[in-house]
Amino acid sequence: AVLREHGATMCPGDSYVLNAPYNGGTHLPDVTVVTPVFDTAGEERLFCIASRGHHADIGGITPGSMPPASRTVEEEGVLLDNLLLVHDGRLLEEAVAEKLESGRYPARNVRQNLADLRAQVAANAKGVAELAKMVDHFGLDVVRAYMGHVQDNAEESVRRVIDRLQPGRFMVEMDDGCRIRVAIDVDPETRRATLDFAGTSPQSDGNGNAPSAVCRAAALYVFRTLVDTDIPMNEGCLKPLELKIPEGSLLSPCYPAAVVAGNVETSQQICDALYGALGVLAAAQGTMNNFTFGNDRYQYYETICGGAGAGNGFDGCDAVHTHMTNSRLTDPEVLEWRYPVRVESFAIRQDSGGRGKWRGGNGVVRAIRFLEPMTAAILSNRRRIAPHGLAGGMAGNPGRNYVVRADGTTEALPGTAQVEMAAGDQFVIETPGGGGYGEKR
Repeated sequence: AVLREHGATMCPGDSYVLNAPYNGGTHLPDVTVVTPVFDTAGEERLFCIASRGHHADIGGITPGSMPPASRTVEEEGVLLDNLLLVHDGRLLEEAVAEKLESGRYPARNVRQNLADLRAQVAANAKGVAELAKMVDHFGLDVVRAYMGHVQDNAEESVRRVIDRLQPGRFMVEMDDGCRIRVAIDVDPETRRATLDFAGTSPQSDGNGNAPSAVCRAAALYVFRTLVDTDIPMNEGCLKPLELKIPEGSLLSPCYPAAVVAGNVETSQQICDALYGALGVLAAAQGTMNNFTFGNDRYQYYETICGGAGAGNGFDGCDAVHTHMTNSRLTDPEVLEWRYPVRVESFAIRQDSGGRGKWRGGNGVVRAIRFLEPMTAAILSNRRRIAPHGLAGGMAGNPGRNYVVRADGTTEALPGTAQVEMAAGDQFVIETPGGGGYGEKR
């Protein structure tokens, strides 16, 4: 997207920032900084360096920019669509701050956003410097050739996976009733596979819509995991795959549909649908359990681990991040030092994995007590629909969300909810277990 719009005008020392879901992005909190790499004369653009970071808040109707009830992308935060961030080596701080402070739902902590952007610019600068050293040492032709070799090797590695695959079809249903359907067809002569998502639900009035870039990323991830050798993730993995994604569907929505849950929730369901169609892996927890809380002074966001799905010959892991999430939690000591909360419990949710010849992994129980009033929100799935088993394995236990008030009363919450927390209240999240594989004998 950046090259398409600015390729002819970008100069050495420039960087661009974007988070636009309808222009190559995923959802608004994921902010990407792109920096071109020029030759030593500053005349020819050789490469581009990019870094993506999840910002703790980018605006929107709730602190943390993960609103459970958003209905348009505007309600999810500030849209940055190929904005010039650095020019001639100088950060355009005033212009970027003005943009972040604009709109109906501006960012709540612009200083924090600018600090994160500086870190991303610095990361890109390091990448530019390292690429320059590589070109200086090996020569431009060799570097370009090896970039091609990496992609060619990835392509051939995925073709070897396709050689042993069988066609398959699968459907997963999300808690809101939306369905993802996929048919995988394999052409043994061309060693290519077609992933057809025809029959997937139309785009939703909610925020589970996933831009097509999310679907491509999920397909790339799934097929990379099926490669036995240790190869870097790259575009070559997608070359033998043809994706057919219906326009206007849940997986290719039209502006201004809300998309914040598409990248974190629907993406997980896409993975489970693909693994199910291939017959290789039962469902994982199928959610990132996105938990946010904050007020005018604090904004915090975390994703919470759960059970992994079992496969032929192995149990699912307990208490891990699966598929499209890999974030680490803030250490309890650091969390409690920086925020007015206490971690009351963080434990494995015993017997929540699905039974089978190979059992699904267990989820976790996480309880956070608030020490001052805040708004908390949960954006999750697999609270109504359990993570499916495969090949006769049983489903994992669905998750639960609830609040225990300071007076001891309990309030059950749905998968997506926003609630006001008072001092002494606890927010409890029980994450799903993974599905089992094979009939238990």
